Amino acid sequence: MTDIKSLTFPELQAFVLDSGFPKFRAAQISGWLQKGVTDFDEMRNLPESIRSYLKTSCYISVANIEKKFVSRYDKTVKYLFSFCDGECVESVLMSYRHGWSICISTQVGCKMGCTFCATGKSGYSRDLTASEMLAQIEAAQRDQNIRVSNVVLMGMGEPLDNYENVLRFLRIVSDEKGLNIGMRHITLSTCGIVPKIEQLARERLQINLAVSLHAPNDEIRSRTMPIAKAYPMERLLEACGYYFEMTGRRVTFEYALISGVNDSDACAKELGKRLRGMNCHVNLIPVNTVEGTGYQKSNLQRQQSFENILAADGVTATVRRTLGSDINASCGQLRRKHLKEGGQ
Repeated sequence: MTDIKSLTFPELQAFVLDSGFPKFRAAQISGWLQKGVTDFDEMRNLPESIRSYLKTSCYISVANIEKKFVSRYDKTVKYLFSFCDGECVESVLMSYRHGWSICISTQVGCKMGCTFCATGKSGYSRDLTASEMLAQIEAAQRDQNIRVSNVVLMGMGEPLDNYENVLRFLRIVSDEKGLNIGMRHITLSTCGIVPKIEQLARERLQINLAVSLHAPNDEIRSRTMPIAKAYPMERLLEACGYYFEMTGRRVTFEYALISGVNDSDACAKELGKRLRGMNCHVNLIPVNTVEGTGYQKSNLQRQQSFENILAADGVTATVRRTLGSDINASCGQLRRKHLKEGGQ
């Protein structure tokens, strides 16, 4: 069956024509999908004959809410969504002064094996389709009766390991006939698959790129991130420079501060030296406590010292504001608990 929500609008038009229906029906179908309908019978301005055809030849991806936790402090909502095959992913909806932002998943699980991350500890099951990524946004909007203005691909999975589906999602979600969320309001986070960063740069999209760095050198980075053994930091930084050259978009480096591992003044000085002169921003993140890792977050004094040292080298950095701290809003932990309790 055709995954109708994963079709771009030109593809939907072609599908409608190939099915023997007038071309204008594509705009009607697209309009209903944009509203987040979950059943073809909800497309009330389509004749019964077309609705019946769609029901037998297509399906609409839906993200079902399995579990939901709402922060008492800041309106953050953490979701565990399930799809038609029973697989589950996590998403986090966050409220900011500029509007609502959602962090969505791109895979069920992850192959990358970063040691501080809860997602990879549950293994990898499969890639998500473009429609399943869209469905997470639509389900959150429907549940909270809001409109999402910013999207972050930083939930479960490595977006660039699911490149074609992610690229399709980006084109659909930003289309005026889709959810119409501008590319500059979308951030893609990657652990650093260099060839895919370069490929994405050549697309010349205006999305924001966030790269998980988490260390000032290859020796420390390879302890926590297996990807570092395939792509040394020097090559990774060259790819980030290429991304800026091709898109004009400043790169953000994510840096999880782990007590006693990568948060020393020496690490900060080495990182500042490496990034000096780059058009970038460093997002310092106190590491999340994940069962089995033994990692502890850096204390406030260490966080501030690290930030100050980078600033002295002319590298802009901020310590990320923690949202949803009472509901473990970082992705991966809720699915792990669900699996332990007997979920698929």
